[in-house]
Amino acid sequence: MKKLIAIIVALVMLLSSAAALAETKITVNGTGEVRVSADTAIISLGVNARDKDVLKAQQQVNETIAAIRAALIEQGVKEENINTDFINIYPLYDYSNDQEQLAAYNASSTLAIKVTDMESVGALIDVCFAAGANTLNGISFSASDTEEAKTEAMKKAVADAKKKAEILAEASGLKITGIEIISEGGVYSYQNNVGNVYARGMDDVVEEAEADAGTVVQSAKLIVSASVSITFEAD
Repeated sequence: MKKLIAIIVALVMLLSSAAALAETKITVNGTGEVRVSADTAIISLGVNARDKDVLKAQQQVNETIAAIRAALIEQGVKEENINTDFINIYPLYDYSNDQEQLAAYNASSTLAIKVTDMESVGALIDVCFAAGANTLNGISFSASDTEEAKTEAMKKAVADAKKKAEILAEASGLKITGIEIISEGGVYSYQNNVGNVYARGMDDVVEEAEADAGTVVQSAKLIVSASVSITFEAD
């Protein structure tokens, strides 16, 4: 009886091992992307001034920043959406004749302006330069709600992984029978800035602020991207 039980156990173990050896796993990565229209823009621009007197350089910057704020508020931008982003003062030296001499001070201040009316972004940039701004650092875009896009991106990532696994299985003479492991690689959103902004020369912006042609801003399409890693079972 003991020998019979031992034989049965050995057969079961042998069959299990054979089944395990026969089982094939296919691991693939999948990605999915969804584009979402931006509904918020942050404009980064400001003033840069130089003077031998550091206080005069700073005063010039402060006065221009105040003028820019006033111009923006007049255009309907709320005060809480106009914030100081960066302030800097540093000396400039003249190294001619192998001697270090203080030439002037450079003062600068940058504003971060939040705008939710996408069609007004370019016009507001022109307003700022007409008020005295002379630096434009860029524009960042965002969307207030990306949850639906994230869900859709994850679905696309899973579908992408499944398609890859089916191609690999078919090429190998196998068939997908199930999923053993699935793990999320992450969901990210970023902006595609290619071709979003172009502007006239700074002198033109100041001189022609009232003209029909102005800074043109193409609202960004945010890219919501998801990735997954899935191990499929196949036989």
